[in-house]
Amino acid sequence: MPEAGGTQVFEERINEWRSYLQRRQPIAATDVDELEDHLRSQVADLQEAGLDEEEAFLIGVKRLGQLDVLSREFAREHSERLWKRLVVDEDGSGRGGWSREAWVALALAIAAAAAIKVPSVFGMKIEDGSAAAQSFYTLNFSLFVLPFLAGFFAWKRGMERRGIVALSVPFVVGALAVNLFPFSPGGSTEVLAALHLPMALWLAVGVAYAGGAWRSHDQRMNYVRFSGEWFIYLALIAMGGGVLMGSTVFVFSAIGVDPEGLLNSWILPCGVMGAIVIAGWLVEAKQSVIENMAPVLTLLFTPLFTLLLLAFLVTMVWTGSGIEVEREVLIGFDLLLVLVVGLLLYAISARDPQAEPGFFDTLQLVLVVCALLVDAMALWAILARISEFGFSPNRVAALGENLILVVNLGWSAVLYTRFVLKRGSFSSLERWQTAYIPVYAVWAWLVVVVFPLVFRFQ
Repeated sequence: MPEAGGTQVFEERINEWRSYLQRRQPIAATDVDELEDHLRSQVADLQEAGLDEEEAFLIGVKRLGQLDVLSREFAREHSERLWKRLVVDEDGSGRGGWSREAWVALALAIAAAAAIKVPSVFGMKIEDGSAAAQSFYTLNFSLFVLPFLAGFFAWKRGMERRGIVALSVPFVVGALAVNLFPFSPGGSTEVLAALHLPMALWLAVGVAYAGGAWRSHDQRMNYVRFSGEWFIYLALIAMGGGVLMGSTVFVFSAIGVDPEGLLNSWILPCGVMGAIVIAGWLVEAKQSVIENMAPVLTLLFTPLFTLLLLAFLVTMVWTGSGIEVEREVLIGFDLLLVLVVGLLLYAISARDPQAEPGFFDTLQLVLVVCALLVDAMALWAILARISEFGFSPNRVAALGENLILVVNLGWSAVLYTRFVLKRGSFSSLERWQTAYIPVYAVWAWLVVVVFPLVFRFQ
């Protein structure tokens, strides 16, 4: 028999679940005991990840439901409890209110919104339009908000003071680098630093999300899943905010008042900062909701991106055209390939690792191979450009990023092929992807800190 543990309420939930299984159809007591062992293990893991007992129990039951029909039916019948926990807490009295976590997230969102207006007090106004103001806000954008998002996760995970101090190091280094380096206004190293600092700090936020346990494969994969869902929530908030701002301009213009100055200098920048934190909190709150968006989104976008890359490759061969090696083109291709890698990671995070390979896995493999071919062609074009015109910050950055991507995609294609042919496990592909994530962080920091020194702040 499984050993007892947890609160009285938790044990009552376990007993209720056991009774449900035995009530629905004859099932051996030893089988129920084995399922209970699995359930308790799932609950323990989820609680270590930051969920409370009620949330962990219900999500654990759902995960068992992927393996057992009866558990799935139980999860479906009891899932309505989860929706009540999205924003409010249940206290058993039928009354609800904002949770402490919601208030903390709101306070940090307000703090992030206020942070971006602090430079205005010293004359650096975001609405200035001057080259100095644009440069300052572009370089420091992520520093105004990501420390607050990291702080939210550090608070929620209960990180120790030593861990919090270590977590602050990348933010301090990033702030010193982008504000003390004498960048040439609009120069290549300035643009590259502005593009790569958010990536480097986003991975630092991942350390806070994992509660400092960044070496854990499961925690890295959880952060991948979080990142995808955070982006979705942020996009939804952005669309709602866009409609609100458009409506504001319309109604005030009808009475001869122009609100654009207020919108551009206050509402838009403050709203973006706050939305980034609130989107992170919403993903955390949504952990209480059983269904996950990842399977639906990957099922929709994987075929579309596969068709896009296939069409591009066929057109390139048909027309004999090569890839232009201009800064904007290189950035665009790198972003596209990073998006494909992100989609691959998101799909991996949504998949049941125990399931047999199917058609969707073959489609994913085709997507990876297409991305690998596109990356190889871009890499060839970059090398040709370097051999003709020499090294520059943009070319070296593009070369490094494409080399990193080609290694990731290449080995992913090998592992995915083995899995589809049933010669390897899906877990090896998972572990390869999560083990490779720090490579992107190291490269991002090199671009932010080392490139300006090597290329003399050009």
